[in-house]
Amino acid sequence: MVRKREALPNENDLVICTISRVFSHGAFAKLDEYEGREGFIHISEVASTWIKNIRDFVKEGQKTVAKVLSIDRKKGYVDLSLRRVTEAQKKNKMQEWKRAQKAEKLLELMAKEVGKTLDEAYEEVGFKLEDKYGEIYAGFEEISLEGKKALKGLKIPEEWIEPLIRIVQDNVEIPRVKIRGYVSLRCSLPNGVEIIKEALIRAREKIRKKYKDIQLEIRYAGSPRFWIDVTAPDYKIAEDALRSCANEAIAYVTKKGGEGQFSK
Repeated sequence: MVRKREALPNENDLVICTISRVFSHGAFAKLDEYEGREGFIHISEVASTWIKNIRDFVKEGQKTVAKVLSIDRKKGYVDLSLRRVTEAQKKNKMQEWKRAQKAEKLLELMAKEVGKTLDEAYEEVGFKLEDKYGEIYAGFEEISLEGKKALKGLKIPEEWIEPLIRIVQDNVEIPRVKIRGYVSLRCSLPNGVEIIKEALIRAREKIRKKYKDIQLEIRYAGSPRFWIDVTAPDYKIAEDALRSCANEAIAYVTKKGGEGQFSK
């Protein structure tokens, strides 16, 4: 079971939960990230609309995302809300949960190789990655890209290092996005073609050096346009690299007496 380091969540946290019991006045839900501890959802916190039959909104076994309203840590009581969670928050939390499940499966593989328990894998590897990268799977993605370099300063016991890197790099594929833009370049000087060619080469090489994790290709799209294709780990990096490449080429051609324009 995916777990958190803390025994209980904090107020305003979003939590993954499974509806366990439904009554006319509310429902109990198991907190899946906190070893099955339960929280209560009052009927007024189930939905924003008027509720005639609570079972039209929640059912036993239903997995969902709730917001923590209040906690009594001495008694272990947790009050939850479903209606205060937006669709975007729910989607993001579910994605985070799926990534946590993938991370746990990889921790299980490592623990089996090292001859330790899953709890020990969390304590000696998982939570250390979480502290540095925000979540365990984000740490795994960094290891997939950087190898041992990503573990610097984490003080992970040596016995874990080799299986950790090998298992992660065999199983964690970094998501990639691809975007395209166009740059139009014109230069009426006698050597204008060479100026444009040099501008594109300079821009491509400069951006490839600046952004280590991208793929960037420039192709002729019919005078005066050129395609710029960028593949990167996420849209922000891809967009930054694309615009930077176009701007570099335009700046060079403009400096030499030509002109340019970027479009998508």
